[in-house]
Amino acid sequence: MAKVRPIILFMWKSPCSSRLKALALLLAGLMVLALKPLPHNLKPEGSGQKDKTLSPYFVVLSDDPEKDALPLKSTRADVKIAGKVAEVTVTQVYKNQGQKTLEAIYVFPGSTRAAVHALRLTVGERVIDAQVMERQKARQTYEDAKKAGQTTSLLEQQRPNVFQMNVANILPGDEIKVELKYLELLQAEDRVYEFVYPTVVGPRYSKLPAAGAPDTEKWVENPYLHEGQAPPYAFDLAVEVQGGLPLAKLTSPSHDIKVKYTNAKVAQVTLQDDTGGGNRDFVLRYALAGDKIDAGLLLYPGKDENFFLMVLEPPERVTPKTAVPREYIFIVDVSGSMNGYPLDTAKALMKDIITGLRPQDAMNVLLFAGGADVLSESQSLPATEDNKQRALDFISARHGGGGTNILPALKQALALPRTEGTSRILVVATDGYVHVEPEAFDLIRQNLGEANLFPFGIGTSVNRFLIEGMARAGQGEPFVVLKPEEAAGQAARFQLYVETPVLTDLKTTFQGFEAYDVEPPALPDLFALRPLTLLGKYRGKPQGTVVVTGKTAAGEFRREIKVEDSLASPDNVALKYLWARERIHRLSDYQSLASGKDEARIKEITDLGLKYNLMTAYTSFVAVDKVKRADGQVVTVKQPLPLPQGVSDLAVGKGAPMASSLPMPYEAARAFTGRRHSQGAQLSYDPAQTQGKEEDQASKERSRGLEVKVVRVQGKLEASVLQQTLEAKLSRLEKCFQDAHAEGRKLPRQVTLRLVLSAGGKVTAARVIQEKQVPSSLSNCLVKALKQMIFPKPAEGKAEVEILLTLTGAGS
Repeated sequence: MAKVRPIILFMWKSPCSSRLKALALLLAGLMVLALKPLPHNLKPEGSGQKDKTLSPYFVVLSDDPEKDALPLKSTRADVKIAGKVAEVTVTQVYKNQGQKTLEAIYVFPGSTRAAVHALRLTVGERVIDAQVMERQKARQTYEDAKKAGQTTSLLEQQRPNVFQMNVANILPGDEIKVELKYLELLQAEDRVYEFVYPTVVGPRYSKLPAAGAPDTEKWVENPYLHEGQAPPYAFDLAVEVQGGLPLAKLTSPSHDIKVKYTNAKVAQVTLQDDTGGGNRDFVLRYALAGDKIDAGLLLYPGKDENFFLMVLEPPERVTPKTAVPREYIFIVDVSGSMNGYPLDTAKALMKDIITGLRPQDAMNVLLFAGGADVLSESQSLPATEDNKQRALDFISARHGGGGTNILPALKQALALPRTEGTSRILVVATDGYVHVEPEAFDLIRQNLGEANLFPFGIGTSVNRFLIEGMARAGQGEPFVVLKPEEAAGQAARFQLYVETPVLTDLKTTFQGFEAYDVEPPALPDLFALRPLTLLGKYRGKPQGTVVVTGKTAAGEFRREIKVEDSLASPDNVALKYLWARERIHRLSDYQSLASGKDEARIKEITDLGLKYNLMTAYTSFVAVDKVKRADGQVVTVKQPLPLPQGVSDLAVGKGAPMASSLPMPYEAARAFTGRRHSQGAQLSYDPAQTQGKEEDQASKERSRGLEVKVVRVQGKLEASVLQQTLEAKLSRLEKCFQDAHAEGRKLPRQVTLRLVLSAGGKVTAARVIQEKQVPSSLSNCLVKALKQMIFPKPAEGKAEVEILLTLTGAGS
C-alpha cells in the first residue's frame, strides 16, 4: 500500500513572565466572579452598547461534569419510510444532574419539508400531549406554567428548518422526555431516493442589532463548542425502509451504517457503534430494483375533506443538437465559516465547472465575505483557456475569513453587465450560514430577470432552507456537496441540467375528477430527472383522469393517470398533513418583503397550522404538566451546539478567530456574564462585551504560538492540504503546550510525533518519537488532540497514511 509520511514542524514560543502574570490575574478575576454572584441589577460591561449584534459565541467546557451539568442527555431519531413518505419520531431526553431547577433551551435543525404534527412530554409516569396554539399564546402559556412551577415544554419554529425547544422546571435528578413527530414526502432524483436528517444548526452570521431584535431572530445568539469538540449529548438514529419493490444501492455518504435486510423489500439501518455523527447531516440513499420509482396516485377520503397525491415519472432526458451560449456568474462564499475544508470543496467544484465551459460561453467570478471582489468589473470574460485559468487563480488565492454578507454580494452580482446573445446562469456556492433567507429570496425574485440561479450548498451540515429557497426563487435546482470527492459528480450534473430542461411548459388538467386547491398551482420547468408531484383536494367520487402535458427537446409530452376508487385508503392520512405543509411552505417562501408584512397571508398560514395541527412560523406546540413541582425559580441554560464537521472556529465571532486558549470553566463563563431574567440567572456565556478584546488577544496568541510546517509526505496526499488542516485546528495543540507550561513542565524545543491515517482520514495510531524528552502530560495531550482530528482522505482508495509531526519551540 502507498503511504504518506509528511514531517510537520510546529514552533512554540514560551510566553514572557509579564504575560503569564496578566493571564493569572485574568483567571483569578474570573474565578472571583464565578464564586461571587453579581447583584441582580448589575449588567456586564458593554451590555448597553447600541451596536451589539446577534452573534453565536463560544463556551469552553471543563472536564468536570458537575460544573457543566448540561441538561440535554441524548437525542434520537426513529424513521419509518414507507413508499413515498418518511415518518420521523425525534426523542430528546433532558436530565438535571445539578442542584438547581433548570430551564433548558435547545436549538436544533429539521428537514425543510417537515410537517411537524405532534409533540409529547413525559414527566415520570405522566404523559402530556401538546396542543398547537397561535405562537404568542403558546409562549404565554409556557411562561405562565414556568412561573407557576409546572413542568412545561414549548416547541417553536424559527425557520422552516430550525426549531427551538424550551423545557422548564426540570428538577434536580429529573429525567424529562420530549418526543416530536413529523412527516416528509420523499422524491427520487435520477431514480435514487434520498432521506436527510439534519443533526446540528450551523452558526449564523448576523448584522441584526441585539437590542430590540424580534423573538424569531434571538436564536442566532447561541453558544457553540470549539471545532472538533464532540457533542456533549448522545446521538443515535434508526431507519426502517419499506420500498414496496426490492431495494438496491442502499448507502450513506455521511455516516458508517449497518444494514440488515428483513427481506428484499425491507431494510433496517442503524449507525455503527463508534460513528457518533451528531455534528453533520445524516444522508441515506437508495434505489428500487430495476431503477423504478414509486409513481402513481394515492387518495385519502377524510371526514371533511378528501386529499390526493400524484407522482409521475418524467421522460428520459433528451440533449438538443445545438446549445445556447451561456454567461456564467460564479458567486463564491469565502467567509470564515467556509475556511479550510468547505472552501477547499468549493474550489474543487469551481475548478470542475469552469474547466468544462465552452469557448462560446462567458464567465465572471465574485468572491464575498464581509465585502466582495469581482474578477472583471466591466464585463464578463470569454471562456478561453487563459481566462479560465485566470478565474481559477482568482478563486484559489483566497482563504476563508470575515463575515457572510450575502445580500450585498447578490445585489452586486445581479447588477453586473450582461453579455449580449447569451443565456445567463448564476451559480452560488455557500454553506448558507446566514439568517437573512427571506430577504435573499425576495432579492432574487425581484432582480433575476431572464436568468436561472443554481445554488450549491457546501459542507456536511448546510443551511438547506437557504439553498432550496434560492433555487425556487431563481428557477433553478439546488445542489449539496458534502465533501470534495463529490465535486466532480455534482459539477457534471449541473452541466447536464443547464444544457436543457427535461420538461418545460408543464400544464395539468383534470377530466372527470373534481380536484381543487392543488399544490403547486403551476408546475415549474423540470431540470432534474425528478418525478412530477402534485398534492391537492378532491370532491365527490374518485373517478376520471389526471392529464399532464409539456415539451421536451424531442417534442410534445403527454401522460395520463386514471383515478380509481381502489386507490383510496384511510391509511393515507399523511396526505392531509403533507398538503397543508406544502401550502404553508409556498405561502411563507414567496411572501414579498417589499411591502412589509402581509397580514392576510400571515392569517392564512396561522389558520392552516391550527386547522391541521401543524407547527408554522405563527403556530407552536406547548405541553403543560398540571402538577405543580417547583417554586418557579429556574436557572436557564442554553444547550451549546457542536460546530458542524469541517467547519472551523472562524465561523463564530463575526468570522474572526476567537481566543480559545483560556481554559475557562463553563460555570465561570456563565457567572462572568451576570445576565439575569425575571425568573432567575441566565446561564449562558455572552462574550459580546469582550469580543474585541478576545479577538485582539487571539491575534497576539497566534503571533507567539505554534507554527506548523509539513516537511515530508510519502503517498498520494498533498502536503499543502495537510498544512491547512493542521493550521485550522492549531488551537487544540496550543492548549496542550499552555497546560504543560502552566504545570511548570520543562518544554523541549522539538516534539516529533508520528500518526497513521486511515483511508477515511481518521487517525488510527499516534505516538511521540522522543518520549524521554517530552513530559508525559504534554505527550498524552498532543496524541489525544491529534486523534480527534479528521484529515482529508488519501487519493488512493484505502491506503494508510503515515504522518511525522515535529513541533519546534523555545522551550521553557
